Amino acid sequence: MSYSKILISVDSSEYSITAAKKGLELAHTLSAKVALLYVIDISKAMGNVDAGIGPEEALLILKKEALQTLEQLSSYNGSGLEKLMPEGHPKDDILKSAETWGADLIVVGTHGRTGLSHLLIDSTAEYIVRHSKIPVLVVPTPVK
Repeated sequence: MSYSKILISVDSSEYSITAAKKGLELAHTLSAKVALLYVIDISKAMGNVDAGIGPEEALLILKKEALQTLEQLSSYNGSGLEKLMPEGHPKDDILKSAETWGADLIVVGTHGRTGLSHLLIDSTAEYIVRHSKIPVLVVPTPVK
C-alpha cells in the first residue's frame, strides 16, 4: 500500500520529535503530503493561581509551545506541508483531524512504557491504534 497523505501527530516531547522525524523521512521517501498536527490540550490550560497564571495565559503559553514545535519540524522540503493546531483533546482531535484532512496514515510516538506505569498512564498512542480507521505507525522512543 502506498501512502500519499501522512498525518504526523506531535507535541513538544522527545518521543514525539523522534516520531515526527521518522514520519517526515517516510513522507519524503514516498513523496507524500504531510500535515504536522499539534493538538493544544485544553485540559492543560487551567493555569496556576499560585504563580499568577490564569487560564487565558496558560492557553497562550501552550499555543506558543505548539508554534515553536511546528516551526522546529517544518524544515521538511516535501510536496506540501501543512501545520494544524486545533484546541481540544489529543485523543479525539488526532482522529478527527486525520479524517477531516483525508490522511491515509497516522504517525505517533510512544513513551515505550511497560508494566505498571503503562497501566497507570493513559496512552494516547494506544488509543489512536485501537480507534483509528486508517493505519497507524507507532514510533517507539529509542532506549538510551
